[in-house]
Amino acid sequence: MKNRYLIYHAMLLFAVSFVSCKQDGEYHTITDKIEADQKPYHGDLSSEELLAGTELIQITEGEHTFLIPERKGQIKSYACIECHSKPLNEMKGANGQKAHWDLKINHAAIETMDCATCHNPDNMNNLKSLTGKDIDINLSYKLCAQCHSKQFEDWKGGAHGKKVAGWAPPRASMTCVNCHNPHNPGFETRWPAQFNTQKVEERKDGLGH
Repeated sequence: MKNRYLIYHAMLLFAVSFVSCKQDGEYHTITDKIEADQKPYHGDLSSEELLAGTELIQITEGEHTFLIPERKGQIKSYACIECHSKPLNEMKGANGQKAHWDLKINHAAIETMDCATCHNPDNMNNLKSLTGKDIDINLSYKLCAQCHSKQFEDWKGGAHGKKVAGWAPPRASMTCVNCHNPHNPGFETRWPAQFNTQKVEERKDGLGH
């Protein structure tokens, strides 16, 4: 009798999972309803007005297509080869040029990473992959993705990083270098911007501390 009850109960649950709770027939099954509810709905909302005047380029990574800020136009001294007209060993200290020699890398151990790990000495207009291939500076996130693959997967899916404007489409996301200094990517420890010592004291008093 108990086994028969369990079988009946299981069959009932199975049937419910494939029958819509709606009486108007909008969904054929519960699965249809769940899938419909999971689809993003923005109605008439759009971030286009907020993005006006921002230089953006469209990229596609896997199944994700979205916009990112154009980078080269924001670099005052681009193209780099206007200054980098000689090999680095000939340029260092020449004619008092000291544009980048004061930069210090705080990214990885010096035995692991130096300037030439990311920059191409033979073509300073491009970055360089670990396999020696050129990477367009506008697509610098591809360089970061070689080591930071977990963050890259989260970023291209929209779970890591910040948006250029709102969350409504079209999606426009900041890239790694918009938030992180590539030579010193870590963030310093700091108090929250809205930290209020008066509120802290009031909360302590309210808790009887």
